[in-house]
Amino acid sequence: MGRAVPEVDQQLEGRVEALGYELVAAEWAGSAKRPLLRVRIDLADGAPGEGVTVEDCTKVSRGLEAWLDAAESLPERYVLEVSSPGVERPLVRDRDFDRFRGEWVAVKGRDVLADRARRLEGELLGLEENEGAVRIRLQDGAEVSVPRDEITGAHLVFRWE
Repeated sequence: MGRAVPEVDQQLEGRVEALGYELVAAEWAGSAKRPLLRVRIDLADGAPGEGVTVEDCTKVSRGLEAWLDAAESLPERYVLEVSSPGVERPLVRDRDFDRFRGEWVAVKGRDVLADRARRLEGELLGLEENEGAVRIRLQDGAEVSVPRDEITGAHLVFRWE
């Protein structure tokens, strides 16, 4: 994984929102000499049934280029990739766990989650705000609560109907 650029990380979400989109995730990869910034965006209103288009990605890419070119801590030879979150959208922020309530998700942890496995899959029941945990109904019908700080990754699961 590439080295983060704090100057960019601190302002990226605001810049994407100013362009009319939601920042889903940002990831640094590549090398120090040629860093790669992968940005996943979604429509700001999250309209169901609508997805990010190539034109949306182009708009955000062009909207970020001048700002990134001017960033002093970013090498001249960087690569910017802007894409949709995809059908298996990552769940990163608290609002994601509320927004996608009722959807099928997978959560992963470094250690065993809810005394079951390192990866759990099931229906997202939402976020327990007062306890900082994600509630999931597993395939066997059991409902489990997984503390957010034990989750290393979470995403929607595409299911063929």
